[in-house]
Amino acid sequence: MKLKSDFLWGGSIAAHQVEGAWDEDGKGPAIMDFVTAGEYGQARGIHKSIQAGVRYPSHTGIDFYHRYPEDIKLFAEMGFTALRISIDWSRIYPQGDDSTPNKAGIEFYQNLVDELLKYKIKPIVTLYHFEMPINLVRKYGSWENRQVVDHYLRFCETMFRALKGKVSYWVTFNEMNHIDPQSEASDIFTYIIAGLKYSELTNKAQTLATIGYHMTLASCAAVELGHKIDPENKIGCVFGIEPVYPINSDPDNILTAFKQMDRDFYQIDAMCKRKFPQYKLAEYKDQGIELVISTADQEIFKNGSIDFIGMNYYASSVAEYKGAQEKNSALFGGLQNPFLPTSKWGWAIDPVGLRYLLNYTYRKYELPIMITENGLGAIDQIDSDGQIHDSYRIDYLSKHIQEMKKAIEIDQVNCIGYLTWGPIDLVSATTGQMSKRYGFIYVDLDDQGLGTLKRTKKASFDWYQKVIESSGTQLF
Repeated sequence: MKLKSDFLWGGSIAAHQVEGAWDEDGKGPAIMDFVTAGEYGQARGIHKSIQAGVRYPSHTGIDFYHRYPEDIKLFAEMGFTALRISIDWSRIYPQGDDSTPNKAGIEFYQNLVDELLKYKIKPIVTLYHFEMPINLVRKYGSWENRQVVDHYLRFCETMFRALKGKVSYWVTFNEMNHIDPQSEASDIFTYIIAGLKYSELTNKAQTLATIGYHMTLASCAAVELGHKIDPENKIGCVFGIEPVYPINSDPDNILTAFKQMDRDFYQIDAMCKRKFPQYKLAEYKDQGIELVISTADQEIFKNGSIDFIGMNYYASSVAEYKGAQEKNSALFGGLQNPFLPTSKWGWAIDPVGLRYLLNYTYRKYELPIMITENGLGAIDQIDSDGQIHDSYRIDYLSKHIQEMKKAIEIDQVNCIGYLTWGPIDLVSATTGQMSKRYGFIYVDLDDQGLGTLKRTKKASFDWYQKVIESSGTQLF
């Protein structure tokens, strides 16, 4: 199998990390608008209200809201055939439960999509990427409340109709799988997904299980709805998943690694196999967790299977084992692999892990896979010649694309696209930093929010342009 002629090359961004304009044109306050900037190695602060003199990075982002024509023109110059964006729910329904949508918010995304189409860049629209009206958390208790599913579906219907005929690729959720009773939870992860702080939950296991169930149900219901509105829609869900390796060939360690890796797949099982997995219900029962699954819910799972799987891949980890000296030092829990180098932020660099994960996932579900995020966060320096020579980013991405191609050409995996995170420097979701840069385009903005916001091409800009132009044959 070779890369198909319509293979999607591009990048992914999220509204709360790029747009800014947090209180303009009728937008309501969203959960990420209350999260402060962080420092390397320090957690971001989460406030109940906006405090004077405090930096909230989402308030300004990189000013994509006003500068998107300039940025899209640069993406087009690189040769992008796709850009994954997200719709900020609070721009469309400022409180989440409003009786009517905000017209200015709808028009912004219609204009944004039109700008992409002008350059023949296919929009891939994420409906929930950590952007939830804060009112839905305060009034309803977030996704723990079944009513929030209905509010989400009304938001989805509004956007399906507003962008009908212009958008054919949709994503229901981004990385909902990081919220699970068995996973290593933290305040920042539970907050960015559901607007709730893990440390403040009374019945943690039950709450996380209920949230995970309602989000899974909402995704399936959105797929069914989107297909009814436009049968041409291709609707998927994006997951942050990683390979988990055993530290050695001890059978106990191999079993532990399998369980830790498979833990993040139960929602994909529900979205692909047309029912909520029985093994998960049995597991919950053993933990004293109860889920109410109605006959209507069962029909939603049956009719709402996804069309493709979105895969966010950054790193792999080693499963915890007896005698381990450190705990939970990898990206999503687990331990660091002693055979792999790590980034400055402690993420293992494992290109082969991408090929492994593509094979594992495709053989499990036999659905098209789109790599929706892959990238290296690094500190970029502007050299004396005014250039940014980010050879480390080129090396990282080259090796990952190479392994992706092996999965397609040798292993017969149906991978339909490769989108980097993020194609332009943006605010880090987990740290709130600008200094943790991913882009092919440098944005003059520092961690204190100071800078001109000027856009500058990095060396990787020209490199990615050649990769796309050569259909992935010119990597080094």
